[in-house]
Amino acid sequence: MSTSKINKIYLPIIFALILASGIFLGSKLNNNPRQNYSFLYNRNDNLSGVIDYIETRYVDSINRKELEESAIPALLEKLDPHSVYIPAAEMKSINEDMQGNFEGIGVVFNHLTDTAIIISVISGGPSDKVGILAGDRIIKVNDSLIAGQKLESDQVVGMLKGMRGTKVKVSVLRKNISGLIDFEIIRDKIPLYSVDVSFMVNNETGYIKINRFAQTTYEEFIQGVEKLKSQNLKKLIVDLRGNTGGYINAAANIADQFLEDGKMIVYTQGKSSPRSEIYSSSRGVCEDVEVVILQDEWSASASEILAGAIQDNDRGKIIGRRSFGKGLVQEEYPLSDGAVIRLTIARYYTPTGRSIQKPYNSNHEEYFNDLNNRYEHGEFEQVDSIHFSDSLKYKTPGGNIVYGGGGIMPDIFVPFDTSGFSKYFALVVNKRLTYDFAFDYSDKNRDKLSTYKTAEEINDYLEAQNIFNQFVKYAELKGVPKSTNGFENSTKIINTQIKAYIARNIIDNDGFYPIIMEVDNTFNKAMEFLNQN
Repeated sequence: MSTSKINKIYLPIIFALILASGIFLGSKLNNNPRQNYSFLYNRNDNLSGVIDYIETRYVDSINRKELEESAIPALLEKLDPHSVYIPAAEMKSINEDMQGNFEGIGVVFNHLTDTAIIISVISGGPSDKVGILAGDRIIKVNDSLIAGQKLESDQVVGMLKGMRGTKVKVSVLRKNISGLIDFEIIRDKIPLYSVDVSFMVNNETGYIKINRFAQTTYEEFIQGVEKLKSQNLKKLIVDLRGNTGGYINAAANIADQFLEDGKMIVYTQGKSSPRSEIYSSSRGVCEDVEVVILQDEWSASASEILAGAIQDNDRGKIIGRRSFGKGLVQEEYPLSDGAVIRLTIARYYTPTGRSIQKPYNSNHEEYFNDLNNRYEHGEFEQVDSIHFSDSLKYKTPGGNIVYGGGGIMPDIFVPFDTSGFSKYFALVVNKRLTYDFAFDYSDKNRDKLSTYKTAEEINDYLEAQNIFNQFVKYAELKGVPKSTNGFENSTKIINTQIKAYIARNIIDNDGFYPIIMEVDNTFNKAMEFLNQN
């Protein structure tokens, strides 16, 4: 499949995700979001007056709340792309994501063939305590049949989640056991991890993947580092690809671990927000560890703060592609009904003085289409397509040249890899065949696969089973013949993905990442750099 076709299929979806995540990328810094804003109302309020007039005199009854909820976003639309209105109904899920926990029963399930099949049970969680197992099929919730009812996954989640301390009855079907097994589960707080995985790649190089910067990220990172240090950590790869940001303090605290005392990490400044600077302390647990940061065009906000601090202090190398360029600071202004306005009040700057924020104007659609324009311009494939004016040039204390103008430009550029893409690859991916086959295989062979505890063991076992040949036959039954153009070109990437997905179904991300790295060019470039050093 051509890269232009890939772009048309995937980029609009990912743009929407970036746009949605933009509502919580900022940080409150030292500002109090509940301070007194009464001064705002000591003036003629035309907006409220107009709504009062409409409510009083309009020919039909109107919903005042709906009018307000349509008027406020229209006001913010005239500002920057990241000043947003968040309705009260959306705040709960956003807060759960950033606080690092939610309340529920503690399972991950796949809603395959209209049945919720449990992929994994969170260790120590409510379901684990009562004996729920991976592979169980959820048939009923509180005596309501959910299997075969054409319910959406969100509907099932809504039935399982609930306030801490409340009870829910779950009836499951278990392999090799006749009849349903009933469990009464007491809901509790369930952790949402922002560090996907931490493991040693070899006898001195570690890898940590951070998917966002939440309240618990710093503690998760330290736990990961301590584990790796006990295994002789000397070099560390921190993967921020796809990380759209979060809390500035989480990113700054992690940067602090790599820097000696007194180094600037980031500063912010705005028209009504005095310059505020964050410096490193003397407590860094990774000051003796060589570090590289992996990033891509989806790395934004807090990710760029961490990468910028490492790069501007000559502390490590940034490898990948130019980051998103989201460097605006939002402050929360809570409304009486639980909704929130997140208003941009300042900009982030790296230690050398670079603004992280890419340019924007009143056309917000054009702003969020920037990555598409970068792709069309060839930036994802050729570093020579990226040009900076001399006015954007900055110099680090060590004499390295870095550039402003939006986003963090990597020290080592790695192009978007399309070598394994083909028509065959596009068909099996678009039909979800690799994922569905991996899940089906895991479910049927869970007893055997569960005897293996490492990614290497699972990988070796699957290779011995000729797992790819089994997939090819599966794909043919699903309408994708082996003769489709590009089959040979895509065998390695598909085979690796299948093994990685199966390993994830058995031992979570500890199984996925060590296997998928075989076809990860950016990771392999980082390893090449560290080995040369």
